[in-house]
Amino acid sequence: RDVPQTIDPIKTGDLTRYGVSDLAYALTGLPNVSDGADTRFDSLRIRGFDASYDFYLDGIRDDSQYKRDLHNIERIEVLKGPAAVLYGRGSQGGIVNRISKTPTVGQRSTLQAQGGSNDLRSLYADLNADAADTLSLRLNLGNEHRNSFRDGVSSDRQLFAPSMSWQLRPDLNWLLQYEYGRHQRIPDRGIPGVGGRPAKVSRATTYVADGSFSDDRTQSLRSRLSYALDDDWQLRHTLGIFRLDSDFDDTFLTGYNDQTGAVSRSRWQQDLTTRNLFNTIELEGRFDTGGLEHQVLTGVEVGRQRRDPTLYTVVKEGAGASGVPALDLVNPDRRLRHTGKMALSANNHTVVESLGVYVQDHIRLNDQWQLLAGVRRDQFEVESLHSVKGLSATRANSSISPRLGAVWSPVPHHAFYASWTKSFSPVGGGLIGINPGASDNSNDLSPELTRQREIGLKSDWMDQRLSTTLAVYELELYNRKTQDPEDPNVILMTGLQRSRGLELTLTGTLADHWYIRAGLGMQRATVVKDTNGFEGKRVNNVAERNGSLFLTWKPAVGWYAESGLTLVGQRFADKHNTTTLPGYARWDASLGYREKDWDLGASLNNINDKVYYASATSASQIQPGAPRNLVLSATYNF
Repeated sequence: RDVPQTIDPIKTGDLTRYGVSDLAYALTGLPNVSDGADTRFDSLRIRGFDASYDFYLDGIRDDSQYKRDLHNIERIEVLKGPAAVLYGRGSQGGIVNRISKTPTVGQRSTLQAQGGSNDLRSLYADLNADAADTLSLRLNLGNEHRNSFRDGVSSDRQLFAPSMSWQLRPDLNWLLQYEYGRHQRIPDRGIPGVGGRPAKVSRATTYVADGSFSDDRTQSLRSRLSYALDDDWQLRHTLGIFRLDSDFDDTFLTGYNDQTGAVSRSRWQQDLTTRNLFNTIELEGRFDTGGLEHQVLTGVEVGRQRRDPTLYTVVKEGAGASGVPALDLVNPDRRLRHTGKMALSANNHTVVESLGVYVQDHIRLNDQWQLLAGVRRDQFEVESLHSVKGLSATRANSSISPRLGAVWSPVPHHAFYASWTKSFSPVGGGLIGINPGASDNSNDLSPELTRQREIGLKSDWMDQRLSTTLAVYELELYNRKTQDPEDPNVILMTGLQRSRGLELTLTGTLADHWYIRAGLGMQRATVVKDTNGFEGKRVNNVAERNGSLFLTWKPAVGWYAESGLTLVGQRFADKHNTTTLPGYARWDASLGYREKDWDLGASLNNINDKVYYASATSASQIQPGAPRNLVLSATYNF
């Protein structure tokens, strides 16, 4: 309640009973959060702005392109609005921070098996042990296989995640975590739009070629040393090392021909390696000055990132504009694929060096008033080498990101707040790298800038059993890239994108054993100024209204049940606003029985078997939502 910012937390335990393993799907019901993902990597829009590279794991930047696993995650936190003061570049609409499972003294172990529709089969173990009074160990591991309601699509996941918490001294703790994950799958780029709507084809219809695959292997090592200087001050050192090795051979949709009724396709192969290294030193503590209470956080973050993609495409041999046979819209023959040579399209090497210094002070003036002020300075440098073209380029940016907020509590359990924040997005800071020689990075070096104004009210009700947050905001990307209408090769930083919205969340206990979690979001996200024909257009993949409502009845033992609705309004699939995704309401429910050591449950997703479309990356690639499906779970605690 004392933080002048909207924060939406989600426990993964609320998701696993439904068989949810997709991050974007898990967050769909949160106010003003939109799913923009496909089967290649996670993608979200938060408050109308792209957050595809604003993912974090335990507070460490995790911006590589892959599908994140939720089986080793305790909870997910969505921080709304620019968060650059603490987290650096990007974070225009907000960030998503996954909090992993860590060793805890006395933690019980768990075995969980799931099965269900579309050949879902999974077995996961969460093993805990106290090796000594000062040493706790934890191991999460398991495997998941699932087919899909989509023809020829399947997925396999593996997880191995050991960790330890070692209390070296009463004032010194070392948390060490390692995680290996592998995700092998047949990629699915969805269906095309036809006549301004998703094509009227069976939900099972796919256009992926036989032999297509995607294989991601991730490794993460995280170390955190926490040293208590005294009762009020703590020094922390955090080290994060991450590696992604990703290979794919993907034949995907590029468009639909009204005259022939055919779906055009393209084929690409990629070998990608990314490596991230981040070092952070933070000092946090409390002190008083003149009757004012201060909680100060200051830190230095040093980062180095590498991205090395090697990309191949089809050598065109007269089989169509893309070199890949087109398929019939309604009855596609997925055996038709280009079997000719693949030519090297790109072999790039990118290195990013970053340095951030930040300080934040949370000041308690009296029982009613609190202030939060912070500032961060970032130095960002990116260098890319394009081996095929024989070109290289270097760009450097620096920026100041301020934050200011106030909290007023005129009566107990209710707090009004107001905040103003700013962030920056440098060239090459999203999808790591720049394209040497391209017009969009050769003539203007300044970053895109974002600012937000937000007011809200956080309240506790019914003896603090229920909590609500009401927020109203205006968020602007005011240094947006746009082309010079007189010379398309010149990029101007005069565009403006704006999002205005309202959010309301409700969580807590209604009565004995009755719980509620709900949210409602309303927003208008548009391009306000632009010279490329997008002025006045709504931002794609952003619904003007969305929300969710879940009611749970859960005694300590015995029967329990939950039922809820996820609501998503109408969206546009593309930035030109030519193809509309209709709104939908999805109804899910679960029923189970648990004792001290056992928990048996069944969940039914999309009970009303609603035909809906979860996301889109373009008008040619629209992802249908899953039909009615059943998930059975058995959990044993020991």
